[in-house]
Order: sequence, then structure tokens, then C-alpha cells
Amino acid sequence: MQPLKDVRVLAVTVFLAGPFLSTTLARFGAEVIKVEIPGTGDSVRGIGPFAGPAGVHTKPQSEQDIATKFLKRTQGVKSITLNLKDPEGRRLFLELAKESDIVVENLAPGTMKRLGLGYADVSAVNPGIIYCSISGYGQEGPYSGDPAHDHQIQAMAGMMDINGQPDGPPTRMGIFVSDLVTPLYAAYSIMGALRHRDQTGEGQYLDASMMDTLATLMFMEPLEEAVAAGQPVRAGNDSRTSPTGLYSTKDADIIVTSANLGQWTGLCKALDAPELLADQRFAPGGERAKHMAELRGEIQKRIGKLTCAEAVARLKAADVPVAPIRNLGEVMADDHFYRRGTLKPMRHGATNETVEGGIVVGFPVVFSSGPLPDLPGAPTLGMHNEDIYGRVLGLDSDKLRDLKNRGVI
Repeated sequence: MQPLKDVRVLAVTVFLAGPFLSTTLARFGAEVIKVEIPGTGDSVRGIGPFAGPAGVHTKPQSEQDIATKFLKRTQGVKSITLNLKDPEGRRLFLELAKESDIVVENLAPGTMKRLGLGYADVSAVNPGIIYCSISGYGQEGPYSGDPAHDHQIQAMAGMMDINGQPDGPPTRMGIFVSDLVTPLYAAYSIMGALRHRDQTGEGQYLDASMMDTLATLMFMEPLEEAVAAGQPVRAGNDSRTSPTGLYSTKDADIIVTSANLGQWTGLCKALDAPELLADQRFAPGGERAKHMAELRGEIQKRIGKLTCAEAVARLKAADVPVAPIRNLGEVMADDHFYRRGTLKPMRHGATNETVEGGIVVGFPVVFSSGPLPDLPGAPTLGMHNEDIYGRVLGLDSDKLRDLKNRGVI
């Protein structure tokens, strides 16, 4: 299934957010053309280790070696080189934009506009273009000019304030959450813009903010109520209002959910603890919150006598949501993800071979109409110059040689 197989995307993207958006669109069949700086390309290309025909090494072994971070983040994308600071380079970009449906970029706000390649410039030559910018704080507003990566965004959005132990410091989430979720918002916004164009013929500009994205995730919870009541918002691995949380068995940690009366009843029965069920201090609602530490202690005392396997079996039999806390090695070895296509072996675009030990992400939704395309590996720098400039703009090898000699591509 390739719903975007007739869509061409021109991408000026670096680091993670923009490349992840590009790969997401490629996954649905779009032709995504990544525009990179001649000679250097995306900064991530220079961050080792590197994979190539001779395997994985801390330093490049050949011109075909590609940084594993780049291989992970740039699946299914085609690479061309183009100097956007050169007048001829800008002209060629606009020529490519004329033949494209979407432009995506995640440079610092205003950069593309200063180059003469902003939305107004591109829409002047292609009124139907859908132009999407991803930035830390948005293209306008009091913070728009501030440099930021995921660390600063998590801090500014308040996510660090709600993450971590109650008596510990604010804690950053262990993944680049704003860099990863913002491109997903951007992707389905682009899908909506494509449908809008189908209906009206109009292109449009999309301004995606990483900080705004985190705010929409956080305030799906009633955090404002906790703030108004003066309640702590940082709960660590536990729930603020129920005994849901992390407990330690004899040999491992587990995570247990007891969010309603049925689950609470099941938990007490699974632990052979009718006295907890009868104790009004611990009844859902009422005064439970005041006695939560005592309640967690009583649950831990009973779970701590069991092995992980025993605890999981008992709680599952009682319809109480429970899972062992697995390490990354266990997750990477779980065939579940490979059967569903969620995780896949890493592939190298130039050699079309898999990288030993490397993993890339697939897509976590299975379509009944058939699988999404199996993406090729990330490309070497400028790997598709001849194809794109020849097929899309009709430039021959002599012209490409001249452009390369002049530093345009």
C-alpha cells in the first residue's frame, strides 16, 4: 500500500525532527528528496560509529560508510546536494519546488525566508505547495528566536516538572520526545492539507512547534486540577491517585495498574489480602490519598514474597493489568516486534545490505489492505543527484559536472 506514491517531497532537514517526518512520509510511498550541503551534508552524518562494506567502525573506512544514526533516521529518503547560499542553487531549489507537492524544513526560524526560499517564495512559483516548518517554539512568538533542542523544549514545556521522583529533581524523559512526536503531528497535518488541496486546490503553510506539541500531550491529564489543589505533580513510577505503580518481586520489578474498583478488588484477591479490601482507609475514593504510602507499603510487602513469574501469573488471572519491566536487550530480542514490522534490521542504502546488530523502526500500525513499502536504507551524500536532477529537471551529465565544479551541487 502506497497512498502517497504520487507525492513528491522536498526536504531541507537536519538532526532528528525533520528527518523523522521525511521517513514517515516516505513510509507511505512519497518520493522524499533530502537537500544537503555539498561536501558535508546533515550534521548527523559526521557522528559515529559508521557502517559500510567493511562493517561498523568508530571512524569511516570508505566513502560508502554512513553514520548509524543517519541510517536509523533517514530510511527511504533520496539525497541530493545543493548549495542554497548560491544564486544558482536557490534557482534550482525553486525549480524542484515547482515539481513538488510538499516542502518540509526544520532549520532555525527565518532561515529559509532569509535565503529567499520561504513559503512566500515557493508558493509564488507553486501556489499548490504545502510547506511545513518544524521548530522548537514556532515561527512567531516570544521564544521563536531562541535556540533549542529537545532538552530545552522538555524544560520549557513543563514536562521535566512532572517527570521524576516526588522527592527528586525534575527529570527529562529518556527519549527525544518532542523531536519524535512533533513530526507525527506534522505528518497527519500534511495529510489533512493534501485533502484540503484536493477539495479546494489551495496549498498552505504549516507551522509545527515542538513546545506546543508537548503541551498538548501533557494537558490531556487534568494537571491544572493538581496545581490548583496544591498537589505534587511529580509521581515517579506511581499514579497520583491510586496504588498503580512499580513494585519489586523477589527477582524483578513489575508495573501494576489498579485504577478502578474492579482492578482493586482483583489485586486484593490475587494477593490473598481481603483485609486490605475491607480497610476503609484504602477504599477507592474517600481518604485513600492520605494513606497512599501505607497502602503501597502493604502491597509491596505481599508482592515482595513472590517471584516475578508468580506475581504476573496471579495478577493476570485476576484481570489486573501487570507487566514485567524489561530491559532493552529483552525488548530488542522479542520476535513480536519483527513479526509486526515495528522493528526491522538496519539497511545501508548504497550497499543494500543489512548492518550487523543495527535496528530501525518500522510502523506500529498494520493495514488490512496490505503492508506499507519496505524502505531502502539511508543514502550516501548526493547519492541521487544524477537521478533527481536528470529525471525531474532534465539536466544532463555535462550540466551536472559543471554545477559540481562550481560548488552549486
